[in-house]
Amino acid sequence: MNRHLSFCPIMDFRTLVPGAAGPGRVAADALLLLVAGPSLPEGLDPALQAAVAGALKLGDLECKPGRQLMLRGVAGFKAPRVLVVMLGEPGADGRIAAKAQRQAAQAALQTLKALDVAELAVQVAGTVPTPALARTLALCALEATYQYRLTKPSAAAPAKLARLSLLAADKTEAAALQAALDEGAGIGEGIALARELGNRPGNHCTPSDLADEARALGRQGAKAGLKVDVLERKQIEALGMGSFLAVARGSEEPPRFIVLDYKGGARGEAPLVLVGKGITFDSGGISIKPAGEMDEMKFDMCGAASVLGTFRALLALKPRLNVVGLIPACENLPDGRALKPGDVVTSLSGTTIEVLNTDAEGRLILCDALTYAARYKPRAVVDIATLTGACVIALGAVRSGLFSADDGLAAELLAAGEAAQDLAWRMPLDDDYDEGLKSNFADVANVAGRAAGSVTAAKFLQRFARDLRWAHLDIAGTAWKGGAAKGSTGRPVGLLVQWLLGQQAEQAAAPRPAARTARATGKASAAKRGA
Repeated sequence: MNRHLSFCPIMDFRTLVPGAAGPGRVAADALLLLVAGPSLPEGLDPALQAAVAGALKLGDLECKPGRQLMLRGVAGFKAPRVLVVMLGEPGADGRIAAKAQRQAAQAALQTLKALDVAELAVQVAGTVPTPALARTLALCALEATYQYRLTKPSAAAPAKLARLSLLAADKTEAAALQAALDEGAGIGEGIALARELGNRPGNHCTPSDLADEARALGRQGAKAGLKVDVLERKQIEALGMGSFLAVARGSEEPPRFIVLDYKGGARGEAPLVLVGKGITFDSGGISIKPAGEMDEMKFDMCGAASVLGTFRALLALKPRLNVVGLIPACENLPDGRALKPGDVVTSLSGTTIEVLNTDAEGRLILCDALTYAARYKPRAVVDIATLTGACVIALGAVRSGLFSADDGLAAELLAAGEAAQDLAWRMPLDDDYDEGLKSNFADVANVAGRAAGSVTAAKFLQRFARDLRWAHLDIAGTAWKGGAAKGSTGRPVGLLVQWLLGQQAEQAAAPRPAARTARATGKASAAKRGA
């Protein structure tokens, strides 16, 4: 598979065992020295040791994650630059926290990107380089070098960083670190794709464009077990997705229902299902939004983008899992045919819905996708959506909102978020929140009052996932940034891939049913013949 993304430079991640020569003899444009603890350990180059000790003594360098010191022309080093970056103090367990690792890697790579470094060597001092740190380095390198250019030809030239070599003590350590670098690269490419799709303007990322991206993934991943189907309006109508189609009515752009089916696990094994909200532009419909910042509603398809990004990562990592992705994609616009407040629509499940606010459209397309998901008899279903402004008020841009009635699934997703530093926070799903969704004219209303808006939105979705092991991620606050740093973040691809890899590990560790003996099998067959 061609792993090059046009918006992300080709990057070679490798390990290198320098041996007795040490890091000083490694040829690179720069050497990144990541230091754990307040001082350099014994045994490093004396000139480097003296320079760092002097900087620490003067207060020019502190033992805090991301603090750095640039040294040039260090005697005995082939690399013309040595960037010293502090990882901070190890914890009680002797390890550097995941957050500190990420802070240090991000700070270092932003500095090196600005210097047009093409070849980078990385040495870890004061602790053993771990697979987690190796993965973080690969992720942060791809994050730093991503550049949106599709509609901005005047954008800065792509970053030159093309090779990152992580130094290892021996071949055994190098093998473990290489596997982690490859994993980080695969996840990083998935995040880059999600960012790119989220950043594209609504006229360059329509439901048909999302479908084309999914088909491209299908072509790339055909040999890896990925199949992609795209259902068009007539097929969606035949299914009976009345709620989804009601949202699509106001737009000239045709809706698409995208199905990605990755079969990396055993035949017949129940899949994990990801459902991504794909509103490629959300004006609010007849309940139109204020004009200010409405341009950011191109990001309302970031749930769909995260599903496509996750499948991009699956193709790179090839986990032994069966995973299905479902993306209902359409626009939400006002028109003479558009859905109106007070209309009643019938969902795929047969549940009737009174639409009190057409700007609460995401749940109307997701409910039909959740009903569709049940046909796979899945192990678990996670939907991902930029669903409510209320979640932004509750959690800001730090953590995504996590809703699930299943304690085990919620714990898995929270742990995956912590490991990936793509954080979530569990929110309540008490049945009392259902009261506001009662309707005099339908089985359920699509909105309740303003209070606890993210919770009542999740409660609406929950009624369409009653028979599923289900979780909902509200990413309205985390999927993109506004202001001067406006752009998609690619979240929560990191969390989702980490969760899927955890499911693979859990499945591999589960005891297999004891194999029947040939004699027992023969007896069973004979009994069957005699029946």
